[in-house]
Amino acid sequence: MAAKEKPQEPAGYCTTAVLANLFNVSAQWIGELTKSGIIRKHETVVGQRYNVVEATRAYVTYLREKITAKESEKDLSPQEEEKLAAEIRIKKAKADYAEMELAELQGKMHRSDDVAKMTEQLVFSARSLIIALPGRLAVDVAAVETAAEASVIIRRECNAVLDELSNFKYDPAAYQKLVMERQRWDGDTDEDV
Repeated sequence: MAAKEKPQEPAGYCTTAVLANLFNVSAQWIGELTKSGIIRKHETVVGQRYNVVEATRAYVTYLREKITAKESEKDLSPQEEEKLAAEIRIKKAKADYAEMELAELQGKMHRSDDVAKMTEQLVFSARSLIIALPGRLAVDVAAVETAAEASVIIRRECNAVLDELSNFKYDPAAYQKLVMERQRWDGDTDEDV
C-alpha cells in the first residue's frame, strides 16, 4: 500500500515557531498575542497556522498602539522612543519582505535573477536553433540548381526556427520551480509549537 503524502504548507502561512522567529520573540509570547486576540490562527490543510502578512501587520499595529499608550501615560526618554521606533521599522520591513515573498510564491512577482535565468534559457534555445541551421540546410541547398530554390529552402527552415521560438511561452511552473529550488522548500516544515 502506498504511503500517504504529507500535505504541503500553504503559501503565506506559518507555524508558531516560524512566526516567533520572524518577530524575534518567544513562542510563548506569540501564544500570549494569540490569546489576547492581537493575532489569530487560521485553519489550513496542515492544521492551524498564522497568515504571515496579516499577523505581522497586526503586531505592528499593536506596537504602534503600545507606543501611543506609553506616550500618553508618560513621556518616553529619547532612547525608549528610538528603541520602539526601531522595533516598528524592523517589524514593518519584515512584513514587507513577507508580503513580497508571498507575492513571489503566488506567481504575482518574479525576482530579476529568475527572469534573467529564464531569458537566458530562451537565448540559448535560439542560439542552438540558429547554429543548427547550416547543418540542416547544407544537403538540401546543395541539391538545388537555382538561387531561388535555395532561397525557398532557407526561408522554410528560418520560418521553422521562428515557429519553434514562438512556442516559448511564459510558464508559471518553471518560475515556481526556481523559487522552490532557491528557498529549498521541499514540504518539510517545523512542527507547530
